[in-house]
Amino acid sequence: MPALEMAQETGKIVSWLKQEGDAIAKGEPLLAVETDKAVVEIEATADGVLVGIKSREGDEVPVGVTIAWIVAPGEQPPVESAIAAPSARKVTERPAATSPTPAPAETAAPEGGARISPKARRLAKERGVDIDRIRGTGPDGTITSEDVLAAEALPAAAAPGGEAPAALSAVARLMAERTTQSWTQVPHFFLVRELDAGALLQARERLGPAIEASRGVKLTHTDLLVALTARVLTKHPKVNASWAGNAIRLNPHVNISVAMAVTDGVVGAVIPDADRATLADIALQRRDLTERARSGRLRPADLVAGTFTVTNLGMFNVDAFSAIIVPPQAASLAVGRIADRVVPVNGQPGIRPLMTLTLSGDHRVIDGAQAAVFLADLAEAIRAPGDWLGQA
Repeated sequence: MPALEMAQETGKIVSWLKQEGDAIAKGEPLLAVETDKAVVEIEATADGVLVGIKSREGDEVPVGVTIAWIVAPGEQPPVESAIAAPSARKVTERPAATSPTPAPAETAAPEGGARISPKARRLAKERGVDIDRIRGTGPDGTITSEDVLAAEALPAAAAPGGEAPAALSAVARLMAERTTQSWTQVPHFFLVRELDAGALLQARERLGPAIEASRGVKLTHTDLLVALTARVLTKHPKVNASWAGNAIRLNPHVNISVAMAVTDGVVGAVIPDADRATLADIALQRRDLTERARSGRLRPADLVAGTFTVTNLGMFNVDAFSAIIVPPQAASLAVGRIADRVVPVNGQPGIRPLMTLTLSGDHRVIDGAQAAVFLADLAEAIRAPGDWLGQA
């Protein structure tokens, strides 16, 4: 079970994409794993034959535990693997009380005898959850952080005939944790800008047909905004920076994270080096990421290294909203719908397509004036996209 993110303790096997005995090639999708962040596809690390599958769909397996082997044709998996890597569902006999062998450090047993991971113990202490009333679902009955969160959501004593709350998925749990952490620890501020989106609509009409004809993908407003935002960010490195504990880190790349709705939550799928990508390439990447996010086939690399987030709810007829920053990023851009409104045009009432942008900033990294200049430059880019995008 690979470690797909920092502080990950376990991974839940969603599905095997190959079966026992199948020949596989290096880089070929092998299985789908659910982590705290999302469901991602794991690729084969070598050519060979898949054998010795020890963990099945639905198993939650500690990081580092062997779940299967890739061997050469005719080769058998090592016999010791059956001992070194038990199934996540298998419960082995505990050592006798007089055994001199201590419990493993990562799942040390407290006074009550229950095995609990360090992360789960720390979480239980922070949340005030009594671990004695938790039934562990990890290997050998180990209490995991997910068990602690589930116990916190349950009442101390269920009312007669009452229904237990529905359990959250790993993605939903993490979204709840991280948004709470960001909102309570990051000093947010917000800037709002309403602007004419007429030129953006014209750019889509002008550039969209050629991109669809040549690349087979429909150009969206999000694609245009990602391209423009990335290019403007090159002029404002502080807005593209990250908070690194007690210092500001300037990022050498402009990697735009696009917020995408999935079952039970939202993931940020990353378009790397978006400032150098063509509009057609951004559209292709956005479509590919969206399709794989919805089908649970995102890869670990799709979710890391984002430096700025763009989230668009215009397709849901939302006029304006404020986004929570995704640490360690310093800012997020929330995009509302494009709607016709009556505004002054050359001193007379006129109807123009307007949109509202809301920039969320981390005041530890950027101040209001710096953010305002960035937002002003972005507004100018949206009013004259051809100057920034050319024909691509």
